[in-house]
Amino acid sequence: MEKEILEMNRHSLAHVLAKAVQKIYGKNNVKLAIGPAIDNGFYYDFDLDFNIVEADLPKIQKEMQNIVNKGEKFVKEVVNKKKAQEMFADNPYKLELINDLPQNQEISVYFLGEDFVDLCRGPHAENTNKLKNMGFKVEKVNGAYWRGDEKNKMLQRVYVYAFETKKELNDYLQMIEEAKKRDHRKLGKELGLFFISDYAKGMPFYMPKGVVLKNELIKFWREKHQENGYVEIETPMAMNKELWLTSGHWNHYKDNMYAFKVEEEDFIIKPMNCPGGMLFYKENLHSYKEFPLRVAELGKVHRHEASGTLHGLFRVRVFTQDDAHIFMLPNQIESEIQNVINLIDQLYSVFKFDYRFELSTMPDDHMGDEKDWHFAENALETALKKAGKEFVVNAKDGAFYGPKIDIKINDALGRTWQCGTIQLDMQMPKRFDLEYIDENGERKEPVMIHRALYGSFERMIGVLTEHFAGAFPTWLAPVQTKILSLTERNEEYAKQIENQLKNANIRTELDLRNEKVGYKIREALNNKIPYLIIVGDEEEQNQTISIRGRKNFSESNIKISEFIEKIAQEINARKLD
Repeated sequence: MEKEILEMNRHSLAHVLAKAVQKIYGKNNVKLAIGPAIDNGFYYDFDLDFNIVEADLPKIQKEMQNIVNKGEKFVKEVVNKKKAQEMFADNPYKLELINDLPQNQEISVYFLGEDFVDLCRGPHAENTNKLKNMGFKVEKVNGAYWRGDEKNKMLQRVYVYAFETKKELNDYLQMIEEAKKRDHRKLGKELGLFFISDYAKGMPFYMPKGVVLKNELIKFWREKHQENGYVEIETPMAMNKELWLTSGHWNHYKDNMYAFKVEEEDFIIKPMNCPGGMLFYKENLHSYKEFPLRVAELGKVHRHEASGTLHGLFRVRVFTQDDAHIFMLPNQIESEIQNVINLIDQLYSVFKFDYRFELSTMPDDHMGDEKDWHFAENALETALKKAGKEFVVNAKDGAFYGPKIDIKINDALGRTWQCGTIQLDMQMPKRFDLEYIDENGERKEPVMIHRALYGSFERMIGVLTEHFAGAFPTWLAPVQTKILSLTERNEEYAKQIENQLKNANIRTELDLRNEKVGYKIREALNNKIPYLIIVGDEEEQNQTISIRGRKNFSESNIKISEFIEKIAQEINARKLD
């Protein structure tokens, strides 16, 4: 089924949902708001004086199926604005939508059977017979503000999964169940990685194992940046408001900024690293011979996100962004973008991610001359083509200061995550009066790329936790080995093994509890530890170890030196299991 037809059928089912809700609860008790199609189905917002609860969802599902089975027709009628206002006079939500339309615009309404009508642009299926082969499931109900504005009334949003076939629906539902098991919020707590306190909503606390995980990602990041000719800087957490006025962020982003005063001066806790990077460049006069100048920063940033949007590590109020700003000549744009794409390949390939590129162009609220924008957009497009990368274009979705390339990752369940980005900026150098000395001794303005590869360490840790279901590859695992003693007699030998592993820089824990070994093995496997080392009388006598690993791996009576050599190679090569 083509994407457009699937979207049309999903939207047709949204009308079926609305009709079902009105039939169950009474037409006079239900005011309809909106019901758009979304990636996995659709939703519809309702205004009722009582709550739809989870126990009601099967009733709604059954009534929807009854309507579909009847083969009722969708009938379009075009009316003028006055007629539309009369038809929906008792519905403030439809009236608001109608009143926003131009006076002379024709307005379409759709009838479904004889007793239901809704305001809609369409198109829709010819009749509900066309929807019989689809798989759909009324999934949940949440609160949602009308038009997403907290000042408006809270409505009840009913979500429905909908797919072309019942098999696709079942496949999706299985994926959802697997995703619940992989939820990074659940695993983050179980594995001792992070937590979020009510005293700091949206601001993660990293626990010791979470810090190990984050530091391993930072180590890998630094290694690749050093190999690719970057220098690393660090800029202040808070800077004077004047800086943010100069950069343009205050006018575009002030609602997301935390501000405070110092001796009557207004300061901003940085929501992004870019202006600090501009001040670093401006501190010295640069020559064209220094270009490209690649400047990286692991900057902690704070953003005032609405509480309702917060979600584990995926949407937070404080995070570490792996930024870089590359200053260059105009004729270096394409090669530098290709270098960034190559660096993305180097980082993402280690995790075996599938990913794709999206080119976002000039938004309506852009800064700067449109000629500069078109030049920048063409440069990004050409670089992607020369790098042999397929991409799609997102019209008008660029940053306010420049077009960008977004990198979307597909995880082990096929879900998509926005992580890395490459942004070509021809505005910020102008606003900060950045200059360099060219080959003729003249002062010129550099071109600049903003880019992030992980996007943020927080989001990447969340993605990786769900991608690997908490079973991180050995090089990334907070605990790489755990030593289990069979009896008290073997404790000293277990400690000797521990010392040898630690001397080889292998992260290990020691379990000397007086518990059955089966219990200790199950617990360690539940904690997703790559290798369990078991030592008993036989191992101590032979000066060997036995190993249990993930995916039913086991090996008995091997020399500790052999194991250390094997695991060290696995860690150094950053292999996946």
